[in-house]
Amino acid sequence: MSHATGIAEMLRTEQSRLVAEFERYDQDGRFRVWEWNRSRLGGGRACVLEQGRIFERAGVNVSLVHGDRVPPTIAETVPGTDGRPFTATGISMVVHPLNPYAPSFHANFRFFSVTGGGPEEWWFGGGCDLTPAYGFEADAVHFHRTLKAWCEHHPPGRYAEWKAACDDYFTIPHRGEMRGIGGVFFDHLTDQGPAGFDRCLALVEDGLATILPAYLPILDRRCRMPYGERQRAWQLQRRGRYAEFNLVYDRGTRFGLQTRGNIEAVLMSLPPLARWDFDTHPEPDSPESELAAFLQPRDWTRQ
Repeated sequence: MSHATGIAEMLRTEQSRLVAEFERYDQDGRFRVWEWNRSRLGGGRACVLEQGRIFERAGVNVSLVHGDRVPPTIAETVPGTDGRPFTATGISMVVHPLNPYAPSFHANFRFFSVTGGGPEEWWFGGGCDLTPAYGFEADAVHFHRTLKAWCEHHPPGRYAEWKAACDDYFTIPHRGEMRGIGGVFFDHLTDQGPAGFDRCLALVEDGLATILPAYLPILDRRCRMPYGERQRAWQLQRRGRYAEFNLVYDRGTRFGLQTRGNIEAVLMSLPPLARWDFDTHPEPDSPESELAAFLQPRDWTRQ
């Protein structure tokens, strides 16, 4: 069994676990399941919940794909891989709650293997991030402290490095702001030493186990807060920024489109509803205006 095949099986198990937990939490919503395959590419399983009690949309996708040459998104970032065959597997999830006070959540973990034309190269990537429409310091502190505990459990402990990478990656340059409050993001994680693959895999497995402890306590605090039309309108405006990032800058979206994967699974990450009002700004000193302070790099673990 290849590394990619074994990891894909593990990710499908995690997908089933997360789907069951999100259904339990929502109570009303149920995930629809699509198995998809493409000739000469591979396939995957997409699970999507829509119009639930808590989640307006939640998706958990797993794929295992391969090709004769790496897509441009990989060739541009990993020298020496252009024109070489590849295998990739990953899990990607996004949650867009209905309540404007409850933040959206995204996580992705992936494995790449490049062969042919040289020695095999393999690496992991992934991370988690949080995108609120309203800023709550307690939520940001809990989220980042939970992610830091996971990262620091695996020497050499790269939370500060991966947090900075997340702040940089999830920035909307044309807006001059981060998409949300960040999290952690790593790419090209590899270890060629003895048992190096096992160490990297253990870190990823712990990251998957950290998703629910990092996010669900925040949902517990926010998903039943009362709200009205003003809060809903602001949420939809902020979702517009989320869509801008995913469609213009996100490498995962570009990878999915370049490999001609399942387009519904690729675009599942978009919020179901969003809006773009022309040149709109929140009222000064309003709860909406306070979000701006959360959309710049900040060390939340020291609050």
